[in-house]
Amino acid sequence: MEYTLAIIKPDAIQGGKAGLILNRLEEEGFRIRAARLTRLTEPEAGELYAVHRGRPFYEALKRFMTSGPILALALEREDAVAYLRKVIGATDPAQAERGTIRALYAENKERNAIHASDSEENARREVSFFFSVQELLWTVEERG
Repeated sequence: MEYTLAIIKPDAIQGGKAGLILNRLEEEGFRIRAARLTRLTEPEAGELYAVHRGRPFYEALKRFMTSGPILALALEREDAVAYLRKVIGATDPAQAERGTIRALYAENKERNAIHASDSEENARREVSFFFSVQELLWTVEERG
């Protein structure tokens, strides 16, 4: 099994789409291992999106991600990183495949409802940004 991080972004939280998105993720076979409703500070958003530092959209992205609450999710399933990227669709909802989360719930390229890790390496970094090992939820059977 593999972990990845998803973030339901401020636009989707404010628009009442979080439950629909969570339902879709579970329908796609993801198991929620940890969840946190929080609001990023500017320094936290800067750290989380440091890979984009210097790009033209970086400052706008930080402003957007600090504009309201987010729901950070540690998700688990086989091939989690690649499969989540497929399920959420293209960054621009106008180019996202029909039926993907962004095609269904995103407003535009900037307000695109959900973030997903883009590699296994970034998934590890991003999951640990939000959750400690102790916070990842395990069932009694899995602790075995």
